[in-house]
Amino acid sequence: MEERKQTLLLGSDAEGIAQAARLLRESELVGIPTETVYGLAADALNGTAAARIFAAKGRPQDNPLIVHIASLSEWEPLVRELPAQAVRLAEAYWPGPLTMILPRSGRVPEAVSAGLPTVAVRMPSHPVARAIIEAADRPLAAPSANRSGSPSPTTAAHVLADMEGRIAAVVDGGPCSVGVESTVVDLTPTLQGGPVRLLRPGGITVPQLEAAAGTVVIDPAVTDRLAEGAVASSPGMKYKHYAPQAQVIIVRGDPEHYAAYVNRRAQEEPDRHVAALCFEEDRPRLQVPCVMYGRRDDPSSQARGLFDAMRRLDADGIDVAYAACPGQGGVGLAVYNRLLRAAAFTIVDA
Repeated sequence: MEERKQTLLLGSDAEGIAQAARLLRESELVGIPTETVYGLAADALNGTAAARIFAAKGRPQDNPLIVHIASLSEWEPLVRELPAQAVRLAEAYWPGPLTMILPRSGRVPEAVSAGLPTVAVRMPSHPVARAIIEAADRPLAAPSANRSGSPSPTTAAHVLADMEGRIAAVVDGGPCSVGVESTVVDLTPTLQGGPVRLLRPGGITVPQLEAAAGTVVIDPAVTDRLAEGAVASSPGMKYKHYAPQAQVIIVRGDPEHYAAYVNRRAQEEPDRHVAALCFEEDRPRLQVPCVMYGRRDDPSSQARGLFDAMRRLDADGIDVAYAACPGQGGVGLAVYNRLLRAAAFTIVDA
């Protein structure tokens, strides 16, 4: 795509929202805040505009986009069927960090769904995101506003670091409150009487999903590699994703064994800049630079801090980061899922 000389940094006031909406109506790309991560938005009903997202991000063409809406009335025209489970989930968790996949209608361009017969839709809770969608008067396709494969952006500064000169504008809505991408569930099995399928964990947890929609099956790709030759039916299912330039290695073990392992590895690798991607409580035990991503028993703080911490690894020139392994309960499953892909599934036991 033709690069712009300047990416505008817009405020989240009425003027900034109006300018962002005007650019989106003109088929431009705009970084917008959501409660999860910053999204790179384009008119979801304009295939040409949506295709520019892939070029700006360097995103593979087989990786579908998520369509963002501001009201339930915008949902039905985008899909062919709305099963009861989808309606119950929407009533319980929209607006919020939940994306639902259903068969797409003819209104949704193939570029948005990467050629799949489905479309992923969510209603963000961030007031600025919703105001921009309403002002643009159209649904917005919006993957994370970063270069493909790198850590997702949770501030406007992160977006500019990756996308300066590649997009028209970024709206600064402050730091994201959730910090990891939305939960993605596939509702197409429910059309044949099957269960909801979790494709990507996020801020809405499995128990929350089951409370509204019954049985939830967790796709094997949530905690393992996508099967060879399998199609990615949701963003974030690729083998390596969310990764800093630094090598990330996940270390399983209690706090004492984790710290001992990292300290020993640093001594064994004197020619590499080693750091600990750790919890706040781990710092006193460690003899290496520490980049902390939350508290050990607080998965929500881990989710808010993870992507910023991974970006700081690169800013600090780290070669290899040994990451403390999070738990997999609640939002912790989302943190674990992102770390797995950042580490390309490299895990060691302390």
